[in-house]
Amino acid sequence: MRDGEGIEVRALEREFKGGIRAVDGVDIDVAPGEIYGFLGPNGAGKSTTVLMLVTLLPPTAGRARVAGFDVASQGADVRRAIGAALQESALDDFLTGYEHMDLQGGLHGLPKAERRRRGDELLERVGLADAAGRKVGGYSGGMKRRLDLALALIHDPSVLFLDEPTTGLDPQSRSALWGEVERLAREDGVTVFLTTQYLEEADVLADRVGIIDHGKIVAEGTPSALKASIGKVSLEAIPANPQDRDRLEAALARFGEPAASSPKGAAVRLDAGAEELADVVRALDSEGIAVSDLQLHQPSLDDVFLEKTGRSLDVDDGEEEK
Repeated sequence: MRDGEGIEVRALEREFKGGIRAVDGVDIDVAPGEIYGFLGPNGAGKSTTVLMLVTLLPPTAGRARVAGFDVASQGADVRRAIGAALQESALDDFLTGYEHMDLQGGLHGLPKAERRRRGDELLERVGLADAAGRKVGGYSGGMKRRLDLALALIHDPSVLFLDEPTTGLDPQSRSALWGEVERLAREDGVTVFLTTQYLEEADVLADRVGIIDHGKIVAEGTPSALKASIGKVSLEAIPANPQDRDRLEAALARFGEPAASSPKGAAVRLDAGAEELADVVRALDSEGIAVSDLQLHQPSLDDVFLEKTGRSLDVDDGEEEK
């Protein structure tokens, strides 16, 4: 483990023109070697926070230390210690994978022999060894994301920032990248700060999760603890006759608070838990409401996110308001 090379954020703020406070007093602690999942709806302050932590945007107030260095006064030291694979990659379609690795290594001051050794090692690790001599313009989206990860690791950083690393990847590529990120943390002691639009990704990878909304951290903890805090089992039903949806929703409302559901159905968080299922079935039968599907759902990060923010996590997560 790399002692002192985590992330420490205290009362961090960023205010833009017009008094827009995108980040409003954020506190975050990420231990060395920990994978921290950072979630938030569009415009919540997620991207603004990351830009401050990687020194691309100065804080208005508060402080942050990354890998032991202050982001405001020791920016060059922070940049030497971190790797970053942000949403907008800076790949050149006319360069090969090898050439990208050599160029990135040179920018970090690595000797030529070290650049080649490190580049070969990383391209092999991310599954691009066979394609390393090809121009990147012919790479698939998944291959480009894996090359981004390799480039971020060329100088052996102690802290790695990953912004939506698996967006657009097929399930197999996503799983392979998850495995590499987990290996980096567990075996190499790299601290990983992960923003993602996939709640499943945060659930699988993150040791702890932080949810930001309106510039403030509204929930933080391990995925299991956050899900346990929601507590209640939810029940979702889809009526056999679509015209019965409103009646179905009203009948379910007797058993608890409404919950997120598919557009065709209705859902409720059961006040008394799964043991209420029989009572629900009897109630629907007495109302003459036939259902085509009835499912119990244990609490998920989706439920946590919805309860804490009142919103669903949009897949099309655009730029933060500046």
